[in-house]
Amino acid sequence: MKFRRELAYEAGPDEVFAMLADPAFREKVGAAQQVVSIEVTITPRGEGFALVSDQLQNTAGLPAIAKKIAGDSTQAIVREDWAGPRSGTIEITAPGKPTRAVGTIRLQAAGAGTTYVQELDVTVKVPLVGGKLEKVMADNIDNGLSVEHSTGIAWLKGER
Repeated sequence: MKFRRELAYEAGPDEVFAMLADPAFREKVGAAQQVVSIEVTITPRGEGFALVSDQLQNTAGLPAIAKKIAGDSTQAIVREDWAGPRSGTIEITAPGKPTRAVGTIRLQAAGAGTTYVQELDVTVKVPLVGGKLEKVMADNIDNGLSVEHSTGIAWLKGER
Protein backbone atom coordinates (compact mmCIF):
# COMPACT_ATOMS: atom_id res chain seq x y z
CA MET A 1 0.00 0.00 0.00
CA LYS A 2 1.31 3.44 -0.90
CA PHE A 3 1.30 6.08 1.86
CA ARG A 4 2.11 9.78 1.54
CA ARG A 5 1.85 12.58 4.09
CA GLU A 6 2.91 16.22 3.97
CA LEU A 7 3.37 18.37 7.08
CA ALA A 8 3.81 22.15 7.00
CA TYR A 9 6.07 23.93 9.49
CA GLU A 10 6.45 27.69 9.95
CA ALA A 11 10.23 27.44 10.20
CA GLY A 12 13.00 27.07 7.65
CA PRO A 13 14.34 23.66 6.59
CA ASP A 14 17.54 24.04 8.65
CA GLU A 15 15.54 24.62 11.84
CA VAL A 16 13.20 21.69 11.12
CA PHE A 17 16.19 19.46 10.34
CA ALA A 18 17.86 20.45 13.63
CA MET A 19 14.65 19.57 15.48
CA LEU A 20 14.44 16.15 13.79
CA ALA A 21 18.09 15.49 14.68
CA ASP A 22 17.51 16.23 18.39
CA PRO A 23 16.99 13.12 20.58
CA ALA A 24 15.03 15.21 23.10
CA PHE A 25 12.49 16.09 20.40
CA ARG A 26 12.13 12.43 19.39
CA GLU A 27 11.61 11.39 23.02
CA LYS A 28 9.02 14.15 23.47
CA VAL A 29 7.17 12.85 20.40
CA GLY A 30 7.21 9.33 21.87
CA ALA A 31 5.74 10.63 25.13
CA ALA A 32 3.05 12.54 23.21
CA GLN A 33 2.26 9.36 21.24
CA GLN A 34 1.91 7.56 24.60
CA VAL A 35 4.40 4.83 23.77
CA VAL A 36 5.15 2.48 26.66
CA SER A 37 8.89 3.07 26.25
CA ILE A 38 11.26 4.62 23.75
CA GLU A 39 15.01 4.48 23.23
CA VAL A 40 16.39 6.97 20.71
CA THR A 41 19.88 6.80 19.21
CA ILE A 42 21.05 9.49 16.81
CA THR A 43 24.46 9.17 15.16
CA PRO A 44 25.81 12.11 13.13
CA ARG A 45 26.91 11.14 9.61
CA GLY A 46 28.52 13.81 7.46
CA GLU A 47 25.85 16.47 6.91
CA GLY A 48 23.09 14.10 8.03
CA PHE A 49 22.42 11.56 10.76
CA ALA A 50 21.19 8.04 11.39
CA LEU A 51 18.32 7.55 13.81
CA VAL A 52 17.12 4.40 15.51
CA SER A 53 13.98 4.78 17.61
CA ASP A 54 13.14 1.54 19.42
CA GLN A 55 9.62 1.80 20.81
CA LEU A 56 7.27 -0.41 22.76
CA GLN A 57 3.79 0.59 21.65
CA ASN A 58 0.46 -0.13 23.31
CA THR A 59 -1.97 -1.72 20.85
CA ALA A 60 -5.16 -0.65 22.65
CA GLY A 61 -7.65 0.63 20.14
CA LEU A 62 -6.46 -1.53 17.27
CA PRO A 63 -9.06 -3.69 15.51
CA ALA A 64 -9.27 -7.26 16.84
CA ILE A 65 -7.70 -8.67 13.68
CA ALA A 66 -4.62 -6.46 14.17
CA LYS A 67 -4.37 -7.18 17.91
CA LYS A 68 -4.35 -10.90 17.09
CA ILE A 69 -1.05 -10.38 15.27
CA ALA A 70 0.40 -7.55 17.37
CA GLY A 71 -0.62 -8.66 20.87
CA ASP A 72 -1.21 -6.25 23.78
CA SER A 73 1.94 -4.34 22.89
CA THR A 74 4.36 -4.43 20.03
CA GLN A 75 7.91 -3.34 19.41
CA ALA A 76 8.38 -0.89 16.56
CA ILE A 77 11.79 0.11 15.28
CA VAL A 78 12.02 3.26 13.20
CA ARG A 79 15.26 3.77 11.27
CA GLU A 80 15.93 7.01 9.47
CA ASP A 81 19.07 7.68 7.46
CA TRP A 82 19.42 11.34 6.51
CA ALA A 83 22.16 11.67 3.87
CA GLY A 84 22.01 15.44 4.34
CA PRO A 85 19.70 18.11 5.72
CA ARG A 86 17.05 17.75 3.00
CA SER A 87 16.37 14.06 2.39
CA GLY A 88 16.70 10.58 3.73
CA THR A 89 15.21 7.12 3.92
CA ILE A 90 12.95 5.60 6.53
CA GLU A 91 12.11 2.03 7.52
CA ILE A 92 9.60 0.94 10.16
CA THR A 93 9.64 -2.69 11.30
CA ALA A 94 8.17 -4.75 14.11
CA PRO A 95 10.58 -7.58 14.94
CA GLY A 96 8.91 -10.98 14.63
CA LYS A 97 5.88 -9.51 12.86
CA PRO A 98 5.13 -9.66 9.11
CA THR A 99 5.02 -5.86 8.78
CA ARG A 100 7.28 -3.32 7.15
CA ALA A 101 7.10 0.24 5.87
CA VAL A 102 9.95 1.63 3.80
CA GLY A 103 10.34 4.85 1.89
CA THR A 104 11.68 8.37 1.76
CA ILE A 105 11.53 11.54 3.82
CA ARG A 106 12.42 15.03 2.69
CA LEU A 107 12.27 18.66 3.67
CA GLN A 108 11.28 21.23 1.06
CA ALA A 109 11.43 24.99 1.45
CA ALA A 110 7.94 26.50 1.18
CA GLY A 111 8.17 30.28 1.35
CA ALA A 112 9.50 31.08 4.82
CA GLY A 113 8.46 27.63 6.03
CA THR A 114 9.10 23.97 5.32
CA THR A 115 7.10 21.07 3.97
CA TYR A 116 8.03 17.66 5.42
CA VAL A 117 7.12 14.86 2.99
CA GLN A 118 7.03 11.18 3.91
CA GLU A 119 6.29 8.53 1.27
CA LEU A 120 6.13 4.85 2.20
CA ASP A 121 5.35 1.43 0.85
CA VAL A 122 3.48 -0.32 3.67
CA THR A 123 3.37 -4.12 3.58
CA VAL A 124 1.80 -6.71 5.86
CA LYS A 125 2.38 -10.26 4.70
CA VAL A 126 -0.64 -12.10 6.05
CA PRO A 127 -2.77 -14.16 3.64
CA LEU A 128 -6.28 -12.87 2.92
CA VAL A 129 -6.21 -9.93 5.39
CA GLY A 130 -2.88 -8.31 4.54
CA GLY A 131 -4.54 -5.45 2.66
CA LYS A 132 -6.81 -4.61 5.61
CA LEU A 133 -3.86 -4.73 7.99
CA GLU A 134 -1.81 -2.49 5.70
CA LYS A 135 -4.60 0.10 5.98
CA VAL A 136 -4.53 -0.20 9.78
CA MET A 137 -0.75 0.19 9.79
CA ALA A 138 -0.91 3.21 7.45
CA ASP A 139 -3.58 4.79 9.68
CA ASN A 140 -1.35 4.29 12.74
CA ILE A 141 1.61 5.87 10.93
CA ASP A 142 -0.64 8.77 9.89
CA ASN A 143 -1.87 9.26 13.48
CA GLY A 144 1.71 9.15 14.76
CA LEU A 145 2.74 11.79 12.22
CA SER A 146 -0.14 14.01 13.34
CA VAL A 147 1.15 13.84 16.91
CA GLU A 148 4.73 14.43 15.74
CA HIS A 149 3.54 17.46 13.75
CA SER A 150 1.70 19.11 16.66
CA THR A 151 4.67 18.38 18.93
CA GLY A 152 7.00 19.85 16.30
CA ILE A 153 4.95 23.04 15.94
CA ALA A 154 5.11 23.56 19.72
CA TRP A 155 8.84 22.68 19.77
CA LEU A 156 9.63 25.24 17.08
CA LYS A 157 7.74 27.87 19.13
CA GLY A 158 10.05 27.10 22.07
CA GLU A 159 7.87 24.66 24.05
CA ARG A 160 10.49 22.11 25.01
